[in-house]
Formats: sequence, C-alpha cells, structure tokens
Amino acid sequence: MRKLIIFAFIGFLAQLIDGALGMAYGVTSSSLLLMFGMAPAIVSASIHLAEVVTTAASGASHIKFGNVDRQAVLKLIIPGSIGAFTGACFLSALPGDVVKPYISLFLLLLGLYVLFRFLFKFHPSSEKKSLNLSRKQSIPLGLIAGFADATGGGGWGPLTTPILLSKKGASARKVVGTVDTSEFAIAISATLGFLISLGWEGVNWLWVIALMLGGILAAPIAAWLVQKLPSYLLGVLVGGFIILTNSHTLLTFLSISNLWLAIIYLVILIGWVVSIIFALRNHKKSVN
Repeated sequence: MRKLIIFAFIGFLAQLIDGALGMAYGVTSSSLLLMFGMAPAIVSASIHLAEVVTTAASGASHIKFGNVDRQAVLKLIIPGSIGAFTGACFLSALPGDVVKPYISLFLLLLGLYVLFRFLFKFHPSSEKKSLNLSRKQSIPLGLIAGFADATGGGGWGPLTTPILLSKKGASARKVVGTVDTSEFAIAISATLGFLISLGWEGVNWLWVIALMLGGILAAPIAAWLVQKLPSYLLGVLVGGFIILTNSHTLLTFLSISNLWLAIIYLVILIGWVVSIIFALRNHKKSVN
C-alpha cells in the first residue's frame, strides 16, 4: 500500500510538471521508477501505459482551457505515432545512451535561446494565435520525438516543446497545450509497440493504475496553471527547466565530481530564479 501511494505521488508530480511545462512526465517518472530496480523496457512500457490515461485527461483539460492549436496537433500525431511505435518495437536493440548527450546539448542550446527570447525579445502583441506548423516541419519533428519518447521513456515533450517555442511568435501557452494533447496518440502507439514486442509480462498493473490516478488528479490543475500564467513567465519557466534537465544529462555523461555537480546545479538554479525575477520586474515596468 505504501509503495502504491508513492507511485501515485510520482504520477501526480510528473503530470503536474508535464502539464504545466509541456515536458518531463517520462523523464520524471522514469528516473524515479528506475530507483525501484525495474528494467528500462518495463519502466518505459509502464509509463506509456499510464500515459494513455493521463495524456487523455491532460489533453481534455488543455482543450477546455483553450490552450491547444488543433491543426498543429493533427500534423504531429501521425509522424509521432509512427516514430513511437517503431521505437517501442526496437527498444532493446537501440544504443540510446550513445546519442543522448548530443541531443541534450542541442536541447540545452535551444533552452538558452527560449530563455533569452522570453526575457528580452518577447512582445505580447507579436504572439500568433496559430503555431503555423507546416508538414515539412511536423513530419521530421514528430518521427524523431516519437522515436525518442519510446526508446528513452520520455522525449516527446523535451524535444517538441523547445523546438516549437523557438518559432517566432509562438505562444508558450499554445505550445504546452498542443504538445500535451498530441502526446495521447504517441502514448497509444508506443504502448501497442511494447505489447507486441514485450507482451503483458513484467508489467505491474497496480503500479500503472497508481501512476494513472496521480496523473488524472494533476492534469486539470496543470492545464489551469498554463491558462492563468502569462506567456512571458511561462516561457522563462519552460526555458529554465529545459536547461536544468539537459544539463543533468550532460553532466552525468561527463562523470563530474559531486562537489562540482552541486556547484553547477546551484549556479543554474540561481540563474533561473534571477531570470524569473527579472521577467516579472520587466513586465511590471512595461505595464507602468
């Protein structure tokens, strides 16, 4: 019973972060689930099974609060589903750890750009109602992000959110809502791939249900937060989170000592807090 409560809390926390920032359900939950000694393939399968329900709840909540660009969702779900299904079927044969540092470096640079954009170059009047995502952009993005999501236990949000936010005039609220809503199709496709390649064996359904329940409770809260938070602040929060998570991946790969890890994380966190304060003061000045 105690473990089920912990798993429900993991599901709640992961969905709250994912629903509010457009990423990190897989990253948060997989990191915590691996601590229980579960095999990576089983962890990823369990997360995607839970996400079938949590992403449905999240998508419905975001649609209700008007956070979704429906055209962008439709353009992302087909290539994303193909990538997720393929990644799930071939998870055991892929050297995901080899390419992860390079992807993290790319995302770290994108995170810095997103942070810079919402701190210094953001103008509410320049925000577009639509994300203007073309087929040429959505197909490779969906395929790569879906594939990465299935193989790594999380990757749809961490890839699609910063890339969409880097588009000129992109609304942070629309990006987060669109990414979360489209993830429902990716979760279903990845789950089908896992069931075909792994079967039902090894999946602890009580744990999955606990993750689902926690996520369902968090989904409407996160969507409400996205609708209430101003875009400039949401962009800074997302940008800082992208930098923090990808710095963690790179630093782990570089095998840096614990002392330096603590110092670097502290500097990043202080920089993130200062950025939030700067964004709030900047907006206050522009209003006055």
